[in-house]
Amino acid sequence: MRFEQDEHVAFLRGFLQRPQQVGSVIPSSRFLERRVVDLADIKAATTVVELGSGTGGTTQAILCALRADAVLLSIEINPAFHAFIKRIRDPRLVAHLGSAVSLREIMRRHNLTQADAVISGIPFSTMDRDSAARIPEAISSVLAPGGRFVAYQVRRRVESLCRPHFGEAQVALEFLNIPPIWVFRWQKPRSNGQDR
Repeated sequence: MRFEQDEHVAFLRGFLQRPQQVGSVIPSSRFLERRVVDLADIKAATTVVELGSGTGGTTQAILCALRADAVLLSIEINPAFHAFIKRIRDPRLVAHLGSAVSLREIMRRHNLTQADAVISGIPFSTMDRDSAARIPEAISSVLAPGGRFVAYQVRRRVESLCRPHFGEAQVALEFLNIPPIWVFRWQKPRSNGQDR
């Protein structure tokens, strides 16, 4: 179920009220959603974390690809956007109102230990320096060996923030989105050094 008209109005309102928390004036395109889901290899995941779920377009794309026995933890800091996520009726979805900075604590609260995939749409380029540095560290700490971290961003700041934790990213530009958006993918190495 999609709430497209309300979704677009909410996104624009969210951007105007808190531009440092909302990376765009409109939600992600379906082309971007599909690319993100594919790069994160959602079909192979049992625990997925979404940071900055917005009004739920990417959330629903993740749920469409997610296994029946898997769980999606959706973390959103904006109460108006979080209300959209809570409207999605799916037993695999855990909607949490909070900050990605508290990722480890939020996962513990929901009895989750590691994530096979983390997807982030939060705008690293407009965040304060402390939060922007702490979130990649938190993601690295909860990502399982071999796990994937995928971030979609208007700017490339996330690339340098994540390099110390994940190494070099696989990078692509999704043109079928307004605005065109950078998509970054990292894979956490396994203990034997594979999968970087």
